[in-house]
Amino acid sequence: MGNLSLTKMACAVFVFCVVIAISLHATTTFTSLLSFDGTNGTDPDAGLVQGFNGNFYGTTYYGGAMDYGTVFEITPGGTLTTLHSFENSDGASPNAGLVQATNGNLYGTTVYGGSDKCPSGCGTVFEITAASKLTTLFSFDSTDGAHPYAGLVQATNGNLYGTTVDGGAHGEGTVFEITAAGRLTTLFSFESTDGAFPYAGLVQATNGNLYGTTTYGGANNYGTVFEITPAGKLTTLFSFDSTNGAYPYAGLVQAMTPSSPTNGNFYGTTYEGGAKGDGTVFEITAAGKLTTLFSFDSTDGAHPYAALVQATNGNFYGAAYQGGAKGEGTVFEITAAGKLTTLFSFDSTDGAYPYAGLVQATNGNFYGATLQGGATSDGTVFSLSVGLGPFVETLPAFGIEKATIIILGTNLTGATKVTFGGTEATFSVVSSSEIKAAVPSGAKTGTVEVTTPKGTLQSNLIFQVTPQLTSFTPTSGVVGTSVKITGTELTDTTQVTFGGVKATDFTPVSDSEVTADVPTGAKTGKIAITTPGGTSTSAASFTVTP
Repeated sequence: MGNLSLTKMACAVFVFCVVIAISLHATTTFTSLLSFDGTNGTDPDAGLVQGFNGNFYGTTYYGGAMDYGTVFEITPGGTLTTLHSFENSDGASPNAGLVQATNGNLYGTTVYGGSDKCPSGCGTVFEITAASKLTTLFSFDSTDGAHPYAGLVQATNGNLYGTTVDGGAHGEGTVFEITAAGRLTTLFSFESTDGAFPYAGLVQATNGNLYGTTTYGGANNYGTVFEITPAGKLTTLFSFDSTNGAYPYAGLVQAMTPSSPTNGNFYGTTYEGGAKGDGTVFEITAAGKLTTLFSFDSTDGAHPYAALVQATNGNFYGAAYQGGAKGEGTVFEITAAGKLTTLFSFDSTDGAYPYAGLVQATNGNFYGATLQGGATSDGTVFSLSVGLGPFVETLPAFGIEKATIIILGTNLTGATKVTFGGTEATFSVVSSSEIKAAVPSGAKTGTVEVTTPKGTLQSNLIFQVTPQLTSFTPTSGVVGTSVKITGTELTDTTQVTFGGVKATDFTPVSDSEVTADVPTGAKTGKIAITTPGGTSTSAASFTVTP
């Protein structure tokens, strides 16, 4: 983590270097791509995101023209361009990475700065274009949250969701929603018993709800895992007790790769706790059942700050902030069963203390950053190849029929076919790294495949074809009333609820129709339908009559 003070750091001469190291695993190749030098940024706390053009985008906590941090672009080969240097009034010290939204712009947060609503600034939410035009969308004022350490996630409704570590009704952090126009809504304020100080961001699951962690609070004050609906109803799923982990600084990932079909479970890390006190990797179900998969012991890594990423082979990859052969952090691989392999140990010259997580690029390799180390000790950007092949990535990873989806990849020029779950789609090739396609009628939840002159590329995640509930009739009735529900993608309906109560008798009639009987105990409220592609909720409520 970057230091909380904004002390001016000395700038050194820019150094670009490429260092290649082969680990004990013959198929693993580590490449140090760039060393920061202060003028172009220092202390990269956050991971990278791959953009539409195939390049990567990230932030540094310090450095740049005013030493308040930067937003940068870097090519897969290591050429860096500083897109923006913060100057406090527009934000300061971005601790989190960026999210690429469906409109093509990038969104992020800064821990400090913004309008002068509280001492040193309570932080901001910002938008930046590929042409480096930055807009401050919102400045926090403590009552609505303060100091967002985590990044954002774009949900199915198009809005962005995030957390603040301080502020809110109880001063212990918040969950918020913000539109692309900058309209912010505080959804929830933490108050210790249900969690406190959420340093991590959120992930939207296939059921439409958001999941995250708090670093402190809960029953034992060692942090929690929680679920929150887009409307702001929060449920604490699990409270850590140190033996099973403590202080989760990182967010969660839901398993969704084609090689490891999602079981609905989430995977994450804790900074401390476990058998040796050096942190853990855990699995947790949507119902809150937690399993500690691995406890670090320093030799194989220690104190993982960052979230995991699930790769195309179904395994998870991450970084430990400390530990390893030199004590300066590691990159590791872990299976869903808990078998961990240390892939690389940092030694300062090639980077030190990887605070950020990894991203798997569409060329199959991983990219990440270290907080310190490198030629001038200001941090590095690196890549890691473990022999995985190229793939395509969809943005977003879900959509209704006829929705326009962006497909990212490499060498896409000349593509001749795109399918969603085996159903062929209409598409256009925008560039060698981008395709736009429409979700075809009748498509099923499954992989997206792109046929190119060099072969067929498969999506890294299962694409969720989400159902759409458009109407129901009648609009009221007693328990036992048969209700006709219409929409799209309804053939594989697995659950129907009336006001949150599950219907025990329902029948998918066709792709556009389901019939369901109002269940005993149903309350007046909205009807929701769940399929393997997600959940759709009616706009209107069904009235349960006496």
